[in-house]
Amino acid sequence: MKLVSFVTASGTAYGVVKNGGVVDLRRRLGDRLPTLRALLSAGALPQAERVARDAAPDLPFDGLELAPVIPDPDKIICVGMNYRDHVAEVGRTVTEKPALFARFAGSQVGHLQPLVKPAVSNEFDYEGELALVIGKQGRHMPAGHALEYVAGYSCYNEGSVRDWQRHTSQFLAGKTFAGTGAFGPWLVTADEIPDPSRLTLETRLNSQLVQHTTTDLMITSIPEQIAYISTMLPLLPGDVIVSGTPGGVGLKRSPQLFMRPGDIAEVEISDIGVLRNPVIAEAA
Repeated sequence: MKLVSFVTASGTAYGVVKNGGVVDLRRRLGDRLPTLRALLSAGALPQAERVARDAAPDLPFDGLELAPVIPDPDKIICVGMNYRDHVAEVGRTVTEKPALFARFAGSQVGHLQPLVKPAVSNEFDYEGELALVIGKQGRHMPAGHALEYVAGYSCYNEGSVRDWQRHTSQFLAGKTFAGTGAFGPWLVTADEIPDPSRLTLETRLNSQLVQHTTTDLMITSIPEQIAYISTMLPLLPGDVIVSGTPGGVGLKRSPQLFMRPGDIAEVEISDIGVLRNPVIAEAA
Protein backbone atom coordinates (compact mmCIF):
# COMPACT_ATOMS: atom_id res chain seq x y z
CA MET A 1 0.00 0.00 0.00
CA LYS A 2 1.22 3.49 -0.89
CA LEU A 3 0.18 6.33 1.41
CA VAL A 4 0.56 10.02 0.56
CA SER A 5 0.06 13.29 2.38
CA PHE A 6 -1.23 16.18 0.30
CA VAL A 7 -2.25 19.80 0.66
CA THR A 8 -5.86 20.96 0.52
CA ALA A 9 -7.53 24.34 0.98
CA SER A 10 -8.23 23.47 4.60
CA GLY A 11 -4.85 21.94 5.47
CA THR A 12 -3.08 18.64 4.99
CA ALA A 13 -4.91 15.43 4.11
CA TYR A 14 -3.71 11.92 3.32
CA GLY A 15 -4.77 8.89 1.35
CA VAL A 16 -3.94 5.70 -0.49
CA VAL A 17 -2.64 5.76 -4.06
CA LYS A 18 -4.85 3.55 -6.22
CA ASN A 19 -5.51 3.22 -9.96
CA GLY A 20 -3.98 6.57 -10.85
CA GLY A 21 -5.85 8.37 -8.09
CA VAL A 22 -5.99 8.76 -4.33
CA VAL A 23 -8.56 7.41 -1.89
CA ASP A 24 -8.99 10.34 0.52
CA LEU A 25 -8.67 8.77 3.97
CA ARG A 26 -8.91 12.11 5.74
CA ARG A 27 -12.44 12.52 4.36
CA ARG A 28 -13.43 8.89 4.80
CA LEU A 29 -12.08 8.38 8.33
CA GLY A 30 -12.98 11.80 9.69
CA ASP A 31 -11.67 14.07 12.41
CA ARG A 32 -10.63 11.19 14.66
CA LEU A 33 -7.74 10.42 12.30
CA PRO A 34 -6.91 13.75 10.62
CA THR A 35 -3.32 12.99 9.56
CA LEU A 36 -1.17 10.07 8.51
CA ARG A 37 0.70 10.37 11.78
CA ALA A 38 -2.62 10.11 13.65
CA LEU A 39 -3.53 7.03 11.61
CA LEU A 40 -0.26 5.35 12.58
CA SER A 41 -0.65 6.38 16.22
CA ALA A 42 -4.07 4.73 16.30
CA GLY A 43 -2.73 1.51 14.81
CA ALA A 44 -5.25 1.97 12.00
CA LEU A 45 -3.23 0.86 8.97
CA PRO A 46 -5.42 -2.28 8.61
CA GLN A 47 -8.52 -0.07 8.65
CA ALA A 48 -7.02 2.15 5.96
CA GLU A 49 -6.27 -0.90 3.84
CA ARG A 50 -9.86 -2.13 4.16
CA VAL A 51 -11.29 1.26 3.23
CA ALA A 52 -9.02 1.62 0.22
CA ARG A 53 -9.64 -1.93 -1.00
CA ASP A 54 -13.35 -1.30 -1.49
CA ALA A 55 -13.20 2.34 -2.60
CA ALA A 56 -12.80 4.09 -5.90
CA PRO A 57 -10.31 6.99 -5.92
CA ASP A 58 -11.70 10.29 -4.74
CA LEU A 59 -9.04 12.45 -6.41
CA PRO A 60 -6.70 12.17 -9.40
CA PHE A 61 -3.09 11.76 -8.34
CA ASP A 62 -1.82 14.11 -11.03
CA GLY A 63 -2.26 17.68 -9.93
CA LEU A 64 -2.21 17.02 -6.20
CA GLU A 65 0.19 19.18 -4.22
CA LEU A 66 2.06 16.54 -2.24
CA ALA A 67 3.31 17.29 1.25
CA PRO A 68 6.22 15.53 2.95
CA VAL A 69 5.10 11.97 3.69
CA ILE A 70 4.87 12.80 7.40
CA PRO A 71 4.42 16.58 7.58
CA ASP A 72 4.36 16.68 11.39
CA PRO A 73 6.75 14.09 12.86
CA ASP A 74 7.65 14.30 16.52
CA LYS A 75 11.27 13.85 15.43
CA ILE A 76 13.47 13.33 12.39
CA ILE A 77 16.73 11.54 13.20
CA CYS A 78 19.39 11.38 10.48
CA VAL A 79 22.27 8.93 10.36
CA GLY A 80 25.55 10.32 9.05
CA MET A 81 28.56 8.51 7.61
CA ASN A 82 26.72 5.24 7.08
CA TYR A 83 28.31 4.02 3.85
CA ARG A 84 32.03 3.29 3.65
CA ASP A 85 32.48 5.01 0.29
CA HIS A 86 31.00 8.23 1.73
CA VAL A 87 33.16 7.96 4.86
CA ALA A 88 36.22 7.58 2.62
CA GLU A 89 35.39 10.45 0.27
CA VAL A 90 35.00 12.93 3.13
CA GLY A 91 38.19 11.75 4.83
CA ARG A 92 36.67 10.46 8.04
CA THR A 93 36.98 7.14 9.84
CA VAL A 94 34.25 4.62 10.55
CA THR A 95 32.93 5.05 14.09
CA GLU A 96 31.85 2.23 16.35
CA LYS A 97 28.43 3.81 16.85
CA PRO A 98 26.29 5.65 14.28
CA ALA A 99 26.69 9.41 13.93
CA LEU A 100 23.31 11.05 14.51
CA PHE A 101 21.87 14.52 13.99
CA ALA A 102 18.38 16.00 13.80
CA ARG A 103 16.36 17.75 11.15
CA PHE A 104 13.21 19.75 11.80
CA ALA A 105 9.85 19.31 10.10
CA GLY A 106 9.98 22.83 8.65
CA SER A 107 13.02 21.89 6.58
CA GLN A 108 11.01 19.39 4.49
CA VAL A 109 9.15 19.61 1.20
CA GLY A 110 7.14 16.99 -0.68
CA HIS A 111 7.53 15.30 -4.05
CA LEU A 112 7.60 17.80 -6.96
CA GLN A 113 7.79 20.71 -4.52
CA PRO A 114 10.83 22.98 -4.92
CA LEU A 115 13.97 22.50 -2.92
CA VAL A 116 15.20 25.94 -1.88
CA LYS A 117 18.85 26.91 -2.33
CA PRO A 118 19.63 29.27 0.55
CA ALA A 119 20.65 32.79 -0.43
CA VAL A 120 23.64 32.64 1.93
CA SER A 121 25.29 29.64 0.25
CA ASN A 122 26.40 28.30 -3.13
CA GLU A 123 27.15 24.85 -1.69
CA PHE A 124 23.72 23.22 -1.70
CA ASP A 125 24.46 19.50 -2.00
CA TYR A 126 22.26 16.46 -2.70
CA GLU A 127 22.14 13.35 -0.52
CA GLY A 128 19.89 10.49 -1.63
CA GLU A 129 18.76 8.34 1.28
CA LEU A 130 16.31 5.67 2.37
CA ALA A 131 13.89 6.93 5.03
CA LEU A 132 11.82 4.78 7.34
CA VAL A 133 8.75 5.74 9.33
CA ILE A 134 8.01 4.23 12.72
CA GLY A 135 4.58 2.60 12.99
CA LYS A 136 4.23 1.85 16.68
CA GLN A 137 5.75 3.18 19.85
CA GLY A 138 8.66 1.41 21.43
CA ARG A 139 11.81 1.81 23.46
CA HIS A 140 14.85 -0.43 23.85
CA MET A 141 13.77 -2.25 20.71
CA PRO A 142 16.04 -5.24 20.07
CA ALA A 143 17.55 -5.29 16.60
CA GLY A 144 16.11 -8.74 16.00
CA HIS A 145 12.57 -7.38 16.30
CA ALA A 146 13.09 -3.78 15.22
CA LEU A 147 11.50 -4.12 11.78
CA GLU A 148 8.22 -5.03 13.49
CA TYR A 149 8.01 -1.36 14.54
CA VAL A 150 8.36 0.04 11.01
CA ALA A 151 5.29 1.35 9.20
CA GLY A 152 7.03 1.73 5.86
CA TYR A 153 9.73 3.31 3.72
CA SER A 154 10.21 6.30 1.46
CA CYS A 155 12.84 8.30 -0.43
CA TYR A 156 14.65 11.29 1.07
CA ASN A 157 16.92 13.95 -0.42
CA GLU A 158 18.76 15.15 2.65
CA GLY A 159 19.91 18.43 1.10
CA SER A 160 22.99 19.79 2.85
CA VAL A 161 24.32 23.34 2.95
CA ARG A 162 27.97 22.37 3.06
CA ASP A 163 29.69 25.61 4.09
CA TRP A 164 27.27 26.06 6.99
CA GLN A 165 27.72 22.39 7.88
CA ARG A 166 31.45 23.10 8.28
CA HIS A 167 30.98 26.05 10.64
CA THR A 168 31.59 23.76 13.63
CA SER A 169 32.03 20.05 14.32
CA GLN A 170 28.23 19.77 14.66
CA PHE A 171 26.22 19.22 11.45
CA LEU A 172 22.95 20.88 12.43
CA ALA A 173 23.53 24.32 10.89
CA GLY A 174 23.92 22.86 7.41
CA LYS A 175 21.22 20.25 7.68
CA THR A 176 17.95 21.97 8.46
CA PHE A 177 17.62 25.15 6.39
CA ALA A 178 13.99 25.73 5.38
CA GLY A 179 12.96 23.82 2.28
CA THR A 180 16.19 21.87 1.86
CA GLY A 181 15.03 18.31 2.55
CA ALA A 182 12.66 16.42 0.26
CA PHE A 183 10.57 13.47 1.52
CA GLY A 184 8.38 11.35 -0.74
CA PRO A 185 6.71 10.65 -3.01
CA TRP A 186 4.80 8.27 -0.72
CA LEU A 187 5.14 5.75 2.08
CA VAL A 188 5.34 2.14 0.89
CA THR A 189 4.10 -0.01 3.76
CA ALA A 190 6.51 -2.46 5.33
CA ASP A 191 4.60 -5.54 4.20
CA GLU A 192 5.71 -4.71 0.65
CA ILE A 193 9.38 -4.33 1.69
CA PRO A 194 10.08 -7.12 4.17
CA ASP A 195 13.87 -6.65 3.92
CA PRO A 196 15.08 -3.04 3.54
CA SER A 197 18.66 -4.25 3.00
CA ARG A 198 17.78 -5.48 -0.49
CA LEU A 199 17.09 -2.15 -2.17
CA THR A 200 18.96 -0.17 -4.81
CA LEU A 201 19.32 3.60 -4.39
CA GLU A 202 20.25 6.09 -7.09
CA THR A 203 20.47 9.88 -7.09
CA ARG A 204 20.37 11.90 -10.31
CA LEU A 205 20.94 15.60 -10.92
CA ASN A 206 19.58 16.81 -14.26
CA SER A 207 19.39 13.14 -15.34
CA GLN A 208 23.10 12.59 -14.53
CA LEU A 209 23.65 9.61 -12.23
CA VAL A 210 25.61 10.90 -9.24
CA GLN A 211 25.01 8.25 -6.56
CA HIS A 212 24.41 4.51 -6.77
CA THR A 213 24.39 1.95 -3.97
CA THR A 214 22.61 -1.01 -2.51
CA THR A 215 21.30 -0.76 1.03
CA ASP A 216 23.08 -3.91 2.21
CA LEU A 217 26.22 -1.74 2.17
CA MET A 218 25.08 0.36 5.14
CA ILE A 219 27.55 0.29 8.02
CA THR A 220 24.74 0.36 10.59
CA SER A 221 21.72 -1.55 9.31
CA ILE A 222 18.14 -0.35 9.65
CA PRO A 223 17.38 -2.72 12.58
CA GLU A 224 20.57 -1.63 14.34
CA GLN A 225 19.70 2.04 13.83
CA ILE A 226 16.29 1.53 15.40
CA ALA A 227 17.77 -0.40 18.34
CA TYR A 228 20.41 2.27 19.00
CA ILE A 229 18.10 5.29 18.70
CA SER A 230 15.33 3.70 20.75
CA THR A 231 17.75 3.14 23.61
CA MET A 232 18.00 6.91 24.01
CA LEU A 233 14.33 7.83 23.79
CA PRO A 234 11.00 6.27 22.82
CA LEU A 235 10.31 6.12 19.10
CA LEU A 236 6.75 7.22 18.31
CA PRO A 237 4.43 6.51 15.38
CA GLY A 238 5.31 8.90 12.59
CA ASP A 239 8.92 9.39 13.67
CA VAL A 240 11.32 9.43 10.73
CA ILE A 241 14.80 7.92 10.53
CA VAL A 242 16.87 8.98 7.51
CA SER A 243 19.40 6.21 7.13
CA GLY A 244 22.47 7.77 5.48
CA THR A 245 23.82 8.64 2.05
CA PRO A 246 26.37 6.79 -0.08
CA GLY A 247 29.43 8.20 -1.81
CA GLY A 248 29.19 10.54 -4.76
CA VAL A 249 28.16 13.76 -3.02
CA GLY A 250 28.77 16.97 -4.93
CA LEU A 251 31.18 18.41 -2.38
CA LYS A 252 33.77 15.76 -3.13
CA ARG A 253 33.48 15.68 -6.92
CA SER A 254 36.07 17.29 -9.16
CA PRO A 255 34.83 19.75 -10.17
CA GLN A 256 32.37 20.13 -7.32
CA LEU A 257 28.71 19.69 -8.25
CA PHE A 258 26.06 21.52 -6.24
CA MET A 259 22.34 22.00 -6.78
CA ARG A 260 21.47 25.25 -8.53
CA PRO A 261 18.20 27.02 -9.32
CA GLY A 262 16.69 25.37 -12.39
CA ASP A 263 18.12 21.93 -11.61
CA ILE A 264 16.03 18.79 -11.17
CA ALA A 265 17.08 16.41 -8.39
CA GLU A 266 15.83 12.82 -8.24
CA VAL A 267 16.21 10.04 -5.70
CA GLU A 268 15.05 6.61 -6.86
CA ILE A 269 14.82 3.54 -4.65
CA SER A 270 13.74 0.16 -5.95
CA ASP A 271 10.31 -1.04 -4.73
CA ILE A 272 9.51 2.54 -3.66
CA GLY A 273 9.68 4.95 -6.59
CA VAL A 274 11.18 8.28 -7.62
CA LEU A 275 11.31 11.44 -5.52
CA ARG A 276 11.68 14.37 -7.90
CA ASN A 277 12.18 18.04 -7.00
CA PRO A 278 13.05 21.20 -8.91
CA VAL A 279 15.51 23.57 -7.28
CA ILE A 280 14.76 27.26 -6.82
CA ALA A 281 16.55 30.21 -5.25
CA GLU A 282 15.45 31.51 -1.88
CA ALA A 283 13.18 34.50 -2.32
CA ALA A 284 14.79 37.84 -1.62
